[in-house]
Formats: sequence, structure tokens, C-alpha cells
Amino acid sequence: MKLLMLGGTEFVGRAVVEAALARGWEVTVFHRGRHAAPAGVTSLIGDRTTGPDGLAALATGSWDAVVDTWSAAPSAVRDVARLLADRVGRYAYVSSRSVYAWPAAAGLDEDGPLVEGSADDGDVPYAEATRGGELAATAAFGADRTLLVRAGLILGPYENVGRLPWWLGRIARGGPILAPGPAGLSVQYVDVRDLAEWTLDAVAAGLSGPYNLVSPPGHVTMGDLLDACVRVTGSDAELRWTAPEALVKAGVAPWSELPVWLPPGEMYDAMHAADVSRALAAGLRCRSTAETVADTWAWLESVGGTAPQRPDRPQVGLSPEREAEVLAALAEG
Repeated sequence: MKLLMLGGTEFVGRAVVEAALARGWEVTVFHRGRHAAPAGVTSLIGDRTTGPDGLAALATGSWDAVVDTWSAAPSAVRDVARLLADRVGRYAYVSSRSVYAWPAAAGLDEDGPLVEGSADDGDVPYAEATRGGELAATAAFGADRTLLVRAGLILGPYENVGRLPWWLGRIARGGPILAPGPAGLSVQYVDVRDLAEWTLDAVAAGLSGPYNLVSPPGHVTMGDLLDACVRVTGSDAELRWTAPEALVKAGVAPWSELPVWLPPGEMYDAMHAADVSRALAAGLRCRSTAETVADTWAWLESVGGTAPQRPDRPQVGLSPEREAEVLAALAEG
């Protein structure tokens, strides 16, 4: 297979490239040159945000498939998809479950109601941007040649958003840790490498249409995730499991101050209760939490303990001072 990866130097794109290379695929990476491309690829330099001139490197060439992880202005997907439509077999667009109209009910499958979007939009909010990207890819390639990978929370090596790296770093420091309960609360995420492998399998099999891509309900709990962090770091951390009601009362912000975690309710149903039966039927395999955590910790140590941070995403996680303040307040009752 000949694969064109739009991006390919960070997190999801890099995982896709490494998985394709491991299969013996011929990989071309189109990127801005801000980060080194993985060894073994053909590197094309350009910038899709600068208009036609920025796509000049893609003016020639043909590929069996293209994978695109763009999540900003849909018009950037539109322009590159139109340029490639006659020279690429299939378009795999890594979208998001954020395309579903809010609130996304528990158990929602791929037929759920969607937000409005346009392939011609410029800078718009994330949900509308990813929906517009879906529409742009589909308009250029047709529904039968477009794969829409609606990912949920993505974790694993190379993560540049900071969620699992924050938990690993915090737990490695040890001491009493504010652990958001209940410990048995199911959470859904997909290891970036499982996303990459499934996407390549789907492209090779000629699949099209939308697929929710996260682990099945019950695959992992908050307790599983944090316990794995304690084990892999060798920390003396003391997880102080705290009821959701107490955390909300203390003003702790779910998701941002305590990454991954959401209290039961509307937001939890939207993020951690997706129906993924279609992807499972199409071969989705999810590795253990222990493996995801251990490999992310090994990668984090290999880069000096501090994960790269996407400039368009805010820092996540409680500061030490804020955590101590909340723990003290909870202890006082």
C-alpha cells in the first residue's frame, strides 16, 4: 500500500506512520517541517493554511489512501481533498465524537444527530470544525471512498495534550493524591496505536462511513488507570478516592483539572458511554490499560519527563497548591 499522511510528525499522525511502516507500506508525509518526520518516509514540506501555494508539494503523485488528522478550519480539508480526489483511492479522516449534537446520549451510535457544519468554513469551534472536515472529505471523495474515524479520548505514547502524562507525572511525585471517584467508574479512551492499526486495517479492507472509535464500555475504570500509574512509576502515592459530589462541591473542574475524569451525568454520558459495536465488528482491538500506561511512561522518561504540549490546547491538571488546598478542605469536612 502507498499511504499519504497529512501531518505525521506528532501523536496520532506519528502513530499512523509508524504502524504503516511496520507493515511495509510506502509512506509519504506532508508536513510543515516544524518537527522531524519519522525515518523511512518520503517527506513533502508545505502548509495547507497558506492557500494553493502551500499545497504545491502535493500537485503530483498518487497513493492508495490518505489519512488526515486536521481538526481546524474545514476549508483546509476541502482544498486538499479536492486536489487529491483523482489521485488517491480512499480518504480516512480522523474526526471526533464531538460531531454529535449536544447532549450526546449514553449508548449513542453512529446514527445519532450531528452538529451543523460546512466544508467551506474557516475558523469555527471544534465540533463544527470536525463535522465540516467530514463533509469536506466526503464531498470530494464520495461516501463510498471516505472513512470517518470518530475518535473519543486518545491516550498513549507521544501524547501532546497532556492528560495521561499529567497523571503519570503527578503520581510519580508521590504523596496524597486527589483521586476522582468512584474508582469503579468506567471510562472510554482509545490507545493511539490501536486507533492507528484499526484505521489502516479499515483502509486496506475498503471500509467507508463513520465509526465511533474508543474502547468498549467496561474496558477500563478510573481505578484501573490510576492504579496502573502507581505501579509503573513505582510511586509511594496514596490515592485518596473522593466522591464526585464532594469534588464538584469543592469547585474542581472535571476533565481539565482532573484529566480523563467526568462525574456521572450529561458530560459523562457524552464522553464515556459511546456505542462502539460497529468498530468492534470491524476488528477494533483494545490493548490493556497496563500496556498503555507502561508504554506512555517509558516514552515520557525517554523525553526527559516532560511531554510536548500542543500550542492550541490549554494545560491540564491541578497545580500542587490547588490540590493541597482541596485535600485540606475535604479533610476538614
